[in-house]
Amino acid sequence: METKISKQAKDLIQKHTSNLFKDATLDFYGIKTARIKELINIELPEVTVKSSGMDIVFLLEDNSYLHFEFQATYNKKDLMRFAAYDINLYERDGRKIQTVVIYTSDVKKADTELNIGSLTFNPDKVMMIAYDGNFIYEQLDRKIKNGAELSDLDMVNLIFLPLMRVKDTTPRDELAVNSIKLAQTINDDKKRDACIAAAYAFAEKYLDDIGRKKILEVLKMSDMLADYVEETVEKAVEKAVEKAVEKAVENRDTELAKKAINEGIATEVIRNITGLPIEIIKNLQFELGRA
Repeated sequence: METKISKQAKDLIQKHTSNLFKDATLDFYGIKTARIKELINIELPEVTVKSSGMDIVFLLEDNSYLHFEFQATYNKKDLMRFAAYDINLYERDGRKIQTVVIYTSDVKKADTELNIGSLTFNPDKVMMIAYDGNFIYEQLDRKIKNGAELSDLDMVNLIFLPLMRVKDTTPRDELAVNSIKLAQTINDDKKRDACIAAAYAFAEKYLDDIGRKKILEVLKMSDMLADYVEETVEKAVEKAVEKAVEKAVENRDTELAKKAINEGIATEVIRNITGLPIEIIKNLQFELGRA
């Protein structure tokens, strides 16, 4: 079940956070774009893109794309990989792409662009080391305890909180757990679910398997995740039932076709009766020695 939830992280963003990012003040992080319209599920052919897929891509209201990448380390080769993603995506859809690389506070310095001569790749970057996580956490904690309404910017800050600079050496997975626990105390149900879902989904991008398991332990107490898991299981059951019905129909039609073949009924007539493809009927005829 943990693996299934992990694979559905983008669905969590889609279901609970698209509206949040439509209205959030991303200017605070130096990200200037048109308003976000929807999350895009990107599946690119493996031409030059042989690593893991793009982190997150949003379609903007001006019909361009906003591509987010989360990095806990800096390597210039990563910029080459992101550039390859964008070129493949542009080749497929023909939309302009604005890429934003969000570096965790572990990264103190990163080049701003990749210049290989006639081609220059210049993504925006957000250095989370520039943001005081302790101060922002205290602000959010105070607001939530006092019952004050959280702004869109507050919610985005809560989601990105584990990536920010902190005074102590608290591991990043514990910071992620703390941010989700804080989100669980939000009074507004919709905002609470949006923050929990986004905090979990984004944490998928920068935590290892051990960190993800810690988060899932905390999320077991969340009604939002319980509902999501229930929904995921229901869909899986529906799909299994659908396949079982299809298989039963296929077996019934196959048996009917065999009887018709043994009775010497013409191939075209059998196809009309059973709906089976001609190829399958011919295979059955061969098996029964009636070809």
